[in-house]
Amino acid sequence: MPKLPKLPAPPLPSALKPPAPRPGDVKKGPIEEAANAGITVVDWVDERTSLSGAARWMMFRKVPKGTNWFYTLGSATMFAFLNQAVTGVFLAMYYRPDPAGGAYESIRYVTNDVFLGQFVRGMHKWGSSVMVILVFLHMGRTFFFGAYKYPRELNWVIGVVLLILTMTMSFTGYLLPFDQRAYWATVVGVNINGTGPLIGPYLSDFLRGGSEFGATTLSRFYAIHMLLVPGLIAALIGAHLYLVAKLGTTAPPWQKAEKPEELREAEV
Repeated sequence: MPKLPKLPAPPLPSALKPPAPRPGDVKKGPIEEAANAGITVVDWVDERTSLSGAARWMMFRKVPKGTNWFYTLGSATMFAFLNQAVTGVFLAMYYRPDPAGGAYESIRYVTNDVFLGQFVRGMHKWGSSVMVILVFLHMGRTFFFGAYKYPRELNWVIGVVLLILTMTMSFTGYLLPFDQRAYWATVVGVNINGTGPLIGPYLSDFLRGGSEFGATTLSRFYAIHMLLVPGLIAALIGAHLYLVAKLGTTAPPWQKAEKPEELREAEV
């Protein structure tokens, strides 16, 4: 049987062809080739999504003079939330919202038997306290620096809601180990909520899932802690960052405002 002639390879599109070598360029090694491949993939995605424009708009903006470490409290709070989200997903893989010993036993299993379980649970447990502290510090910095004034009132309202949601997430997460301390501390907290005017009793019944603590209470706290509150926090953080990028940050109160260039030229 005669051997068929080998067909030529189809031509590559111009976008996939490697750039022509420049005079004096040395031959690139595998590391440089891998970097070029990564850049090509990023360019391909950016050409179809135009995400680089949004990234430049978000990251490259004017920063007022006098900006200091106090302005990193918001970013630190966001990273604390990301730590809670990542470690919470890991813990949710083992947790069982069963009040008849399953919840406590699953936490004991994570702490004592799972590889790095005690470390991850410690990050989640102490990370919640760190996040609460950072939220209060960030709100305090915003208040004392006057960053809640026009035109940033909406961002201040979003920050207050985020503070409330952070406290809610801490409160609902405290019951999940379902030991004696968590159980009775949550009973006290829910009863305190029940003393509020008008909506207090309804709020207590909603949190308990009825008139008494039971299996529904634990499932409801778990759903609020794992699904409802983190989703709201993530959405509001996105809106918060958008307004920060759009409106900019305020200068420290001790920083004197500079006159516009037109006024300085007029004075000269």
